[in-house]
Parts: sequence; C-alpha cells; structure tokens
Amino acid sequence: MRLLARWLLLALTAALLLQAFFVGRIALMAWVDPQSTTFERSEAWRLARTGALHWRQQWRDYDRISDHLKRAVIASEDDNFANHDGVDWDAIERAWERNARAEEEAARRAAQNRPTPPIRIRGGSTITQQLAKNLLLSGERTLLRKGQELVLAYALEALLTKRRILEIYLNHVEWGSGVFGAEAAARHYFAKGADQLTAWEAARLAVMLPRPRHFEQQPRSAYLNRRAATILSRMRRAELP
Repeated sequence: MRLLARWLLLALTAALLLQAFFVGRIALMAWVDPQSTTFERSEAWRLARTGALHWRQQWRDYDRISDHLKRAVIASEDDNFANHDGVDWDAIERAWERNARAEEEAARRAAQNRPTPPIRIRGGSTITQQLAKNLLLSGERTLLRKGQELVLAYALEALLTKRRILEIYLNHVEWGSGVFGAEAAARHYFAKGADQLTAWEAARLAVMLPRPRHFEQQPRSAYLNRRAATILSRMRRAELP
C-alpha cells in the first residue's frame, strides 16, 4: 500500500508540475509573442520527413491584421468569442446533436442502399480551445487530451485578454501546407498583406480553417464559395474584442 501511495503521490506531483509549466508559459505570452506552437513543430517535422519542407509565417500585431479577417474568423469559428469564458458548452451540445442527426441519416441511407456522403463531424470548439490545443498539446484524440484542452482554455482566458488570444490565434493558425498565420495566408492566396484583405477574401480564408490543406488543393470549390457568402453575411454581426 505504501508503494502504491508513493506512486500516486509522484503521479499527482508530476501532473501539478505539468500544469504549472503550462500556466507559466501562458502567463509569459501576455508580453512575449510565441515563436512556434506544438502543432507547428510537428508539422515542420512531418514536412521535413517528406522532403517537402516549405514554411511561410510572419508575425503581425493585432492592429496590422484586417478587421475583416478578425470578423470572418469569429463568424465562422466562434460567434460567441467575445462573451464566453473559454468554453462554449451550448455550442458543444449543438455540435453533438448535429453529429447524432448526421449519423442517423447516414445509417438510414445505408439501410436503403442509397449513397452515403462522408459524415462531417463538428466539434464545437471555441477559438480559445483551438489555440490551447495547437499551442501546447498533441493532436491525439483522447478524453485525457480533451480534458487538458478545457483546463488550458480556461487558463488562457484567465491570464490573457480576448484581444491577445485572437492575436496569437491568427498568427499561428494553419492555412495550408506549411502556411501559418494571417500574413502568410494573405500573401500565399492573394499576394497582399494581412492588413489589406477585403471582406470577401477574409471570408474565404475563414472558411478554409477546418480543412486548410484540403481547400488549398481545391481553391475553386463550390462549397468554399457558398460558405464564404454565408460568412460574409454574418461578419457585420461579429463582435471584436
């Protein structure tokens, strides 16, 4: 029993030290721009192994990123960004309900021997949760990793302003293979700076976010155009921090 108690104490101590490490890194980000994220480093390693390492990224301060892009990303990814505390439980519940309906529809079509399109799984993650995952966590899909993501999302909201969270997110989110951040995306797709993006260009970039590498290969996708038009109509209601 004593040996078990010691192992449990060691595990608890290690978990607490890990949380302290994460919190310390997040607190530092209030003043220091993060140079890279866990996800970016894993992507750089993946590209290097394939012999196709090409990298585009350049930090741009919040005021040097188009408000159109900020509004488009909020409208597309997290329309309650300015008001939630890091996790939008209502959005998560709605995502679960949509996924359940999609699975039921797929099963019904399969039972009728009708073509079944791929199910698009929706996660309901906020911008803060996405940033927490990309900054500090691995890409594995486990309950433990998801729980850690929630803890870090609350830590980000407690230690950083909404403006700072959005600034870091826009500078590190993936927009294609080896394309990270608003400045790199604006130059890669539209040959202009992130501060010069039009509302339509911003909407198209925002729609790419769930599957950037897919849409990079299909820039003329009909879905991309339709969804961009929808996001464009919502942008005026998006609240900026």
